[in-house]
Amino acid sequence: FIDPASSFKFVPAQGYQPRKGEIRFDMYEGEFTHEGDACTFETLLARFELDDPALTVVGEIVHDIDCKDEKFGRPEVVGIASVINGITRICVEDEERLERGAAVFDDLYEHFRVESR
Repeated sequence: FIDPASSFKFVPAQGYQPRKGEIRFDMYEGEFTHEGDACTFETLLARFELDDPALTVVGEIVHDIDCKDEKFGRPEVVGIASVINGITRICVEDEERLERGAAVFDDLYEHFRVESR
């Protein structure tokens, strides 16, 4: 929804100096990270003015999983969190975790996109 050509690079949590053109995501002092009580996903939605009802619902689910504050009380949170936890246990490499997690959230988005029609 923002940049289909983007890619992720996993770096140490501290001490990494970004190279020209790199944008830090969801990490301390990152260009895109938590802001106020919003998780990084919500920050991206707001900054890029993505006004898609299905993305908003996915953002609420991501918020409740990430922030663990039950702000939105989404009933899907327990199941999706369990799937994500399973992925992190099964997959050792960050790239595989990212790929499998992205597929889960792509499918979740599609579900809410169709439901919101």
